[in-house]
Amino acid sequence: MSRPKTSLIITAIALAALAAGYLARDRQTQPRSGENFDSAPLLAASLPDLDGRPTTLGAWPGQVRVVNFWATWCPPCREEIPEFIRLQEKYRASGVTFVGLAIDTPDRVAPYAKQMGINYPILIGEIEAMELARQAGNSHGALPYTVVLDRAGKVAVTHLGIFKTPQLEAALAPLLQAP
Repeated sequence: MSRPKTSLIITAIALAALAAGYLARDRQTQPRSGENFDSAPLLAASLPDLDGRPTTLGAWPGQVRVVNFWATWCPPCREEIPEFIRLQEKYRASGVTFVGLAIDTPDRVAPYAKQMGINYPILIGEIEAMELARQAGNSHGALPYTVVLDRAGKVAVTHLGIFKTPQLEAALAPLLQAP
């Protein structure tokens, strides 16, 4: 697909996701646990990291993974990133890995990640990552959308909208306990 056409499609989806994100933010959705979504497509998807290396979410076996679908053009996404940076530092030694899955282009994501000091892996999904989000339960197509995977890679919690720190820590707590 040509670059201008890709940019147009990303812009159209960005506007739709932004509108849906604001609606979700107004409703302040609650985390949903016990979802029956198959995490296999999410774990198997190979997406480039900020250096262009293909990476899958299976790259962190045995880790609790907080997978956040976001974009640089999404205000609620930008609002929660500083907390994710802080929580990544707090829970890294406990086996938690945050992974940002950007619905955006590398030329926008790389400078933003550097400016923000993001301390967790970022994968570039561009528009194709919206299908992964849908497969993981994001039927609204809104951002931000977060999927928490347990150590076995199963979906433990999904959350549409800003994932507030107390809610996220409550979702992580049972996943950090010894088996």
